[in-house]
Order: sequence, then structure tokens, then C-alpha cells
Amino acid sequence: MSTPTGTPRKQIILGAYLGGVNHHTLWHLPESGSQIDFSTFEHTARTAERGRFDFFFLAEGLALRERDGQVFDQDIVGRPDTFTVLASLAAVTEHLGLAATINATFNEPYELARQIVSLDHLSGGRAAWNVVTSFDAFTGANFRRGGFLDRSQRYERAAETIEVVRSLWDSWAAEDLVIDKEAGVFSRSGAGSFAHAGPQFDVGGWFGVPRAPQGHPVILQAGVSPQGRDFAAANSDAIFSPYGRFDEARAYYQDVKARAAGFGRDPDHLKILPSASFVLGATEKEAQDKARWVREEQVTGRTAQILLEQIWNRDLSAYDPDGPLPDVEPALDAPSFIAGRALTHADRPATVARLRAQAEANGWSLRQTAVEEFTRGSFVGTPTRVADALDDFVQDDGSDGFVIGSYLVPTGLDEFVDDVVPLLQERGSLRTEYTGTTLRDNLGLPTPARAGDAAVARAV
Repeated sequence: MSTPTGTPRKQIILGAYLGGVNHHTLWHLPESGSQIDFSTFEHTARTAERGRFDFFFLAEGLALRERDGQVFDQDIVGRPDTFTVLASLAAVTEHLGLAATINATFNEPYELARQIVSLDHLSGGRAAWNVVTSFDAFTGANFRRGGFLDRSQRYERAAETIEVVRSLWDSWAAEDLVIDKEAGVFSRSGAGSFAHAGPQFDVGGWFGVPRAPQGHPVILQAGVSPQGRDFAAANSDAIFSPYGRFDEARAYYQDVKARAAGFGRDPDHLKILPSASFVLGATEKEAQDKARWVREEQVTGRTAQILLEQIWNRDLSAYDPDGPLPDVEPALDAPSFIAGRALTHADRPATVARLRAQAEANGWSLRQTAVEEFTRGSFVGTPTRVADALDDFVQDDGSDGFVIGSYLVPTGLDEFVDDVVPLLQERGSLRTEYTGTTLRDNLGLPTPARAGDAAVARAV
């Protein structure tokens, strides 16, 4: 099936995001389930696979967040270990990719390579690694490095981590695993030998896990700064984008695809996937009313104060959520008032100036401003309207697909799969059956060639 211009329709890539570390998930609703029970993960994964999604995505939470030195309950806590969850899901799914968010700052390359390639073997070629880096000393205090690295160093470490991990994956050739019972030969001589010496790591030895079914498991990344965009364009197979509004999403799409080409890559081998949520209704009015209720539940007056405290970096509890924005300036040199959240508004004075201008132009209160700033990427309407909007977004190169999350865990994804997925399939924009055997197959990504002997030090 083609578009009206005659070009083939892009196939929408879909990832399922299970919320759990932010205010978007309405954990306080009576119908909300556990954030820890295996049944929660199993239900979401099975639902995503029923909808022919490409992968299940787990974020990472390495520290309980603090407000003014005290843990607070605006965020959900209690995220189980990622690899344990995904390995369990490998046993109850057949086609769904399994994407693990794992920090490159606090983990060693050998350990990462072994865990991810093990998941790839156990799942038959469905593993993905979402590479993230540490952003503050508060989170880093939980680890033996005692904290953190500055921005440039953490990208240097992440880039070298990926380099080492890939060399470990390449330390086995596909034919190295012989398993000749009659001859008594298990593997070829030299299989798994590796050596690396660089600014961050000086390691060598024998890697104990044979080559992955995918060659290299899929690499995901999220890069927003110029340095982060270059890092993602050079190293990743897919980017988890924060841009949910079409104009900024398309600009980002064009920018990182061009950067990928600048690194000598085929831009089509880099997939751009913004996060997105949805609210459905039988009519447009019902959907808009429901979306308004969801936003009010997500961003209560107290939550609005806390969200904006991340920007102002000071206590805003005395300001009326239904009143104007605070008339004080952000505390630039003070210690972090909210600790443990990624700093997404680095230029605080510029952000405050922008929010004040928007609030004045639109007549927004403090709470309304927080809603507009912190609840992005939501598709609202009847199933037909949402399917149209998602499809147009992708066909017009705003992205290659979406990582879809719901405000309700674990059953929120059900209505999307029941009501929107069939419409996307009718349009020819979403598969009706899985065609590949690995995540790379389903994403349309090539299997990376194994690095030559010059890059992998092999024993003779």
C-alpha cells in the first residue's frame, strides 16, 4: 500500500513503555496494578505482542528522588532489576523485542556485554540496550565510583563502553561454536579472546558467551544536546526522542538523520522514536473530557509546584497553583532542590522567561503552565482520529514510530491495541503478522558485520 504521492507507506515502529518513574502513571487509581508484580509486566508485554509491537521498553530508576533532602511520593518507586524482568518476559513472549535501559557510567563493559548478549540468546534474538549516562552526583553516590562524570567525560566513557562491548560481541565468530561431540571439540581455538586499551578501560581476556543471534543486539539512545545528538547518530540503531510536537519532532528527525549520514551511515538505519501517550473516547468530546481529567490527575496542584521547582530550583510550595507563576528568579547557584531527576531545563533563566511569556499570552495559571510544559506527546480523540494522527506523523517524517505509554498500569495499553492497532493495519502502516525472527528483522535493521581481526585481538 502506498501514500497518495505514490511512495511506499512507512511501517510504523511501536514500542510499549511501562511507566513507573514519573508523574504520568496514575498509581493511585483503584484500578491501577502493582509496579512490581510479574503479572504487571507480563500483561503489558503480552498485550504489546498481540498488537504486533516491535519491543517492550523498560526505563531505569537508580535512586529514590528527593525534594529538599526528603524522599517524596510524586514519583513511583520500586523498579525491579531490568534484566531479571526482561529475561522473565522472554519466556512468555515469542516475537516482542526486549529493550533494557542500562547506565554506561556505573557498569563495566564486560558485565554489560555478557548480560545483554545473554538476553539475546535466551530470547532468540530480541534484545536491545538503551544506553544512558549518569547525570548527577546524587544518583552516583549509590555506586562505587562515588558519583559522576561531567557531561563530556560521560559521553567519552559511554562511547568507549559501546566500543568495548561491541568488540566483546565480535570476539566470537558465528562458526567458532563447533560442538563436535565425536571429535570432542566444543569451540575453535581463540574464540572469545579480546583485548582493549583506552582512556577509560584497559581490559583483556576471554569472553564467555558466543556470538549473539542478532550479531549485535539493537542499540538505543536518547540525545538532545549537540554532543548527545552526535553520539546517538554515530552509535545507535534507534533514538528515543523527547520531541512529541510535530514541528520540533520533524526538525529533530532531519537533524539526526543528517548527522548519521555525516558519519557515513545510511540514515534509514537510524530509527527515530518519540515517546507518546494517548487518550481515546467514543466521541471527540468524550476523549477531550477524559484527557482533561487525566491531566488534572497527573498534575495536581502539589505536583505542579514540584515540577516547576525543578526549573526554579527553590521551594515553590507557598505559591497558589491556581495563581500566576512565581515572581522570584531561579536559584542558579544553590544545591539541587529536586535531586535524582534528569535536568531537562539546563538554561533556567531562559526557560523561566519563556514560561512567563507563554503564561501571560495564554492566561495560564502556575498549574496550567506545568501541564503544558510537562505533559507532551499525547494523542487524543476517537480511535480513527488517533490512528490518522499517528500515521500522518510518521508518513510526514516526524518520526519512524513511537514508544507508547499509558497513564494506567498494566491494562492501559489494551484499548490502544484493541481499537487503534486494527485501524493502522487497515491503512497498511502496521504489520498484521511478525515477518522476522529477530528484533533487527522487525525494525528493518541490517545485521552488523563482525569486526575484522585487526579490531579483535584473537589468540592463535
